[in-house]
Amino acid sequence: MRIIFAGTPPFAAAALDALADAGHDIALVLTQPDRPAGRGMKLTPSAVKQAALARDLPVYQPISLKTPEAQSDLRAADADVMVVAAYGLILPQAVLDLPRFGCLNIHASLLPRWRGAAPIQRAILAGDTETGITIMQMDAGLDTGAMLAKTAVPIRDSDTAASLHDALAAAGAIAIVAALANYSTLVPVAQDDTQATYAAKLSKDEARLDWMQPADVLARAVRAYSPVPGAWTLLDGEPLKIWAAKAYMDSGALKDADSVRTSARDERPGEPGEVLRAEADQLVVACGNGALALQEIQPAGSRRMSAAAFLAGRPVLPGTRFGS
Repeated sequence: MRIIFAGTPPFAAAALDALADAGHDIALVLTQPDRPAGRGMKLTPSAVKQAALARDLPVYQPISLKTPEAQSDLRAADADVMVVAAYGLILPQAVLDLPRFGCLNIHASLLPRWRGAAPIQRAILAGDTETGITIMQMDAGLDTGAMLAKTAVPIRDSDTAASLHDALAAAGAIAIVAALANYSTLVPVAQDDTQATYAAKLSKDEARLDWMQPADVLARAVRAYSPVPGAWTLLDGEPLKIWAAKAYMDSGALKDADSVRTSARDERPGEPGEVLRAEADQLVVACGNGALALQEIQPAGSRRMSAAAFLAGRPVLPGTRFGS
């Protein structure tokens, strides 16, 4: 097929490479304008632009697709289909109508669950055991179009947003190639709007750990916010990022493992945010229910390090409070 491809991050670049390798005619590649990045804040091309240039594919970086000029350029590409993956710009109806077979979206969830900007992170936060890829026929709504194909991907207990992203990117690349190869046989299935959930964009504020929450909820937050924006808390008024942590929900099991300190005065676990024990390789912190063992952390202005390395340079006494 003759394709216009629209995408920006590495998730989309994997699909572009797969489509090119499958022999499709990539007439035009749309991606976001170059953005400042890195310490020097130099203008940096997107992952999709880099992949396109490596294959000598034409790249187009409009600020908007709503202008007559942009729509004229897309019309000139004379595409059979537009494939969209995490592009970042709204496609107006005039653009959706341009390709002969419309626009297909590679969405990183099993729609209608997790429509929106952050489906990977929201699935981990919610404790979902699986997610996946939906190939969707795009309409003017937010991820509301008819579904053409689905591929399930399990969410492992060890998955971070980064590792799950990579698994979904690989699955999405395979799924879109298969969908185009079998396009004439695909049957559109309308989404059940009553089952829809919304994957809101992430913010740094929400990534701050609330120690009143259960430990398993906080452990999922650490995984979901890795690498961006990064789960964090305060220690002596300074931000501390948490990159790896393990939840202990059974206080009895914790005691048997000699991992929880109880007060000699009242024999109860510490208050939420209180350091229960500073061990050789982890800091065990009380939560609203259970305890969270911090295993990899990053002080402000420093590198990521193990809890052991952190404690070697800065002893943390039991009773110390996180979060303030």
